Amino acid sequence: MDAKGFGHPGARADVTALIRAELPHLTGSLRKVADLVLADPGSVIGCSAAELGRRTGTSQPTVTRFCRAVGLDSYQHLLIELAREGARGDDASWGSSEIGPDISPDDDLGRVVTVVGQADLGAVQRTLDTIDLAALERAAQAIARARRIDVYGVGGSGAVAVETELRLFGIGCAVRGWNEVHAAKTSAALLTPADAAIGISHSGSTRETIEPFELARERGATTVAITADPKSPLARAAEVRLISTTAETSFRAGSIGARHSVLVLIDCLYVRVAQLSYGRASASMALTGHIAGQHVVKGRRPR
Repeated sequence: MDAKGFGHPGARADVTALIRAELPHLTGSLRKVADLVLADPGSVIGCSAAELGRRTGTSQPTVTRFCRAVGLDSYQHLLIELAREGARGDDASWGSSEIGPDISPDDDLGRVVTVVGQADLGAVQRTLDTIDLAALERAAQAIARARRIDVYGVGGSGAVAVETELRLFGIGCAVRGWNEVHAAKTSAALLTPADAAIGISHSGSTRETIEPFELARERGATTVAITADPKSPLARAAEVRLISTTAETSFRAGSIGARHSVLVLIDCLYVRVAQLSYGRASASMALTGHIAGQHVVKGRRPR
């Protein structure tokens, strides 16, 4: 199984994560099938393709087309992967019919915390389960040896770009995060094959991120995309792709729901870069580790 993310080195098959990644490309009847499978994967295991077609208001051929659209060989392949995932207990919603992604105005704080927590934990686990270790290694190697590193992102992804800059800067990397397109393109135009560029975008379709990212690649820099959509323009422009998953709930759609899974990818990348540049990283941390402590106010009690 190597279709669309199954079977790459270091990853366990996670069919619901695969379906979520394909959602932006599924419309009409195929989207109806996807929505039901994601809403209640446990109930699908006992269905025939014809029954699932009836439950979704579609048809057996539509169910078969859905399976192929998400990279599966057959409906039986879907059932096998759902059963494996259910046995692992990766999806917290499988064991609880009362906890779902929606939060109503009348829900108490306990339910809010449970829903948000389960969504974030699930997204992080799905990202780790499906991470492409070969791609992560390529990205880390390029960043560790880069003369200079650009990080592009705007909006919510701009905040993540700044976080990426702070982490890599702290281990001695020559890195700069950019969240304004003109400055980003100016920097990208000055890159060389000795450099690297990281583009961060949940949709992978943000023009302000794509433009400097494509220019960085034209200049010969190694390009690393971090996105939830492996078919997006940003992903297509990248030499290396790291794919996140989303954790949408009421009030948290798109990039907000994906933030934790993006940060765990960046954490893995950061630690691997530190490993690969151990001497430089250790020296940088030794020289700077005391600075934050110097700004702690001691011996005063709040009034």
